[in-house]
Amino acid sequence: MRIIFLLYHGFSESSGISKKILCQIKALRELGHRVNVCTYDMNKNRHRVRMMDEEIIEDYGTGKWAAVRKRISYDGIYRYAVAQEVNMIYVRSFHNANPFTVRLFYRLQKAGIKIAMEIPTYPYDSEYKGFPFFTRCGLQIDRLFRKTLAKRVNGIVTFSDEKTIFGQRTVRISNGVDFDTVPLRKTINNNSSPTLHLIGVAEVHYWHGYDRLIHGLGEYYRQYHDKEIYFHIVGGVWKSEMYHSQHAPGFHELITHYHIEKQVIFHGQKMGKELDELFDLADFAIGSLARHRSHIDKIKTLKNREYAARGIPFIYSETDEDFDRMPYILKAPADESAIDITKIIRFCSTLDIPPKQIRNSIYHLSWKNQMEKVIKEL
Repeated sequence: MRIIFLLYHGFSESSGISKKILCQIKALRELGHRVNVCTYDMNKNRHRVRMMDEEIIEDYGTGKWAAVRKRISYDGIYRYAVAQEVNMIYVRSFHNANPFTVRLFYRLQKAGIKIAMEIPTYPYDSEYKGFPFFTRCGLQIDRLFRKTLAKRVNGIVTFSDEKTIFGQRTVRISNGVDFDTVPLRKTINNNSSPTLHLIGVAEVHYWHGYDRLIHGLGEYYRQYHDKEIYFHIVGGVWKSEMYHSQHAPGFHELITHYHIEKQVIFHGQKMGKELDELFDLADFAIGSLARHRSHIDKIKTLKNREYAARGIPFIYSETDEDFDRMPYILKAPADESAIDITKIIRFCSTLDIPPKQIRNSIYHLSWKNQMEKVIKEL
């Protein structure tokens, strides 16, 4: 099958989203399909361009008008798809339903091309709280046209349990793992160690709820304790989460209040060997602890799967049917309470599951298996 993987943005080497997309593309190719990747980017001459692999299919030029054109002109995609006799478009939603994307999808369907639209997180409206005015205006346009856009696709790919989204049937899959790109951690928990290292890897937003962990860490250090705990935060932290969070005290405020500056370590973005070394140091991982803030209960996050592929036990608060009953999982309540650090310590002290066994439990969640479901159900 000839497939276009359509993105409304480019790739970033440090982006977890980019890594996920590349794994999805790799999986489709391993399934025997010919996949072209359509991206939007800015070239060396500062021209805004839409690319099909390395080929420019639409050059919008420079300046303000170019910034407008890239949001309304999708003719290059249509012409390429028809000329190359493409069978299917797999598009990652950018929350950009509008008359122009509706028109593109309508024309593609009229040409007999199937469309699968992935909505990475649903519902997503609440995620825009605190975003700039212009960004929130874009969401309002999306709200006006997303049901119409949904009528122009053959199925919506979701990582939730929703059977329909915006009136369209869904193809329900899990976030997957490319085991070739996620190494197994080398260390095994040492229950007798006087220290416990926690790791959270994310571009940190309010729904990650790391403030709950920091709050719990502060309360732990106010009491008698016999184990030193370190929380390693790996990835960028939004300024709104570090200071004056709208949902909870900012990280800086909590750390200062409890005098735990040495216990919370901000590493920034790490990749490759540096990231692997941090996982080798860690005993326990931190997933999302506040999806309830964005009104999400059931979700199959990529991070949970990456933690399991690394072979590290972890905690989260949402409902994830792939992991809820796993023995290496500790569930946190989906509320605003501080995370009980002593529970984590007790859990780790009794856990005796080697990293390889954790990894083996999710081999059915490979990206190849997940993308095959999309092809079969579309």
